[in-house]
Amino acid sequence: MERLQKVMAEAGVASRRASEKLIATGHVQVNGQTVTTLGTKVAAKDKIEVDGVPLHREKQVYYLLNKPRGVISSAHDEKGRRTVVDILREDEIEERIYPVGRLDYDTTGLLLLTNDGALANKMMHPKFAVDKTYVAKVKGLISNDDLKQLRTGVKVDGRRTKPAKTRLKDTDREKKTSIVQLTIHEGHYHQVKRMLAAVGHPVIKLHRESYGFLNLQGVQPGDYRELRPEEVKRLNRL
Repeated sequence: MERLQKVMAEAGVASRRASEKLIATGHVQVNGQTVTTLGTKVAAKDKIEVDGVPLHREKQVYYLLNKPRGVISSAHDEKGRRTVVDILREDEIEERIYPVGRLDYDTTGLLLLTNDGALANKMMHPKFAVDKTYVAKVKGLISNDDLKQLRTGVKVDGRRTKPAKTRLKDTDREKKTSIVQLTIHEGHYHQVKRMLAAVGHPVIKLHRESYGFLNLQGVQPGDYRELRPEEVKRLNRL
């Protein structure tokens, strides 16, 4: 269920605020009944009309992308840089999709894109605690004490992060670098980079390898696939 004004805005009728005015002034009908109450929620099966004209609602679509480096996690970019949505549009996908959360410009890995606002909001909300697993190449040789700090939480901007799951994957004593796997369910700005910097190991490269139960098996960098119906149902149950 989604708020009526949000559905109208996503369908391109008007902005959310202008849609609220249309509702309040009696221009909108749901299942043949005029609705004037702001905040009314509608389901996908509901028939919505504006001044008698049926509302066209896009089919909800869900894609998993293996984001390459040097691409913006946004639907558009003011500087004209390539975005994750541009990658899918090259194959003439017409739905107005947008990424679920963000990966930095130089971060690679798993990113979901959809036009299902309700699911996107749930997945990004901290209370649902969806695990995200990253692999980071960092400067320095990570110690057990460093890993323990990450597992108990570190201070970032005066706030202690939630405990993370960690695993040391490899070290290069000659180059003095380490590769560590980190699983978190928070999604604050530059979270993984700042957590690792807080224990003295700045990130050189960062890759997200999984999101919840989803992974990148069979999806090469820059490629994507549509989620299967059972995967979408499973995401909604998370």
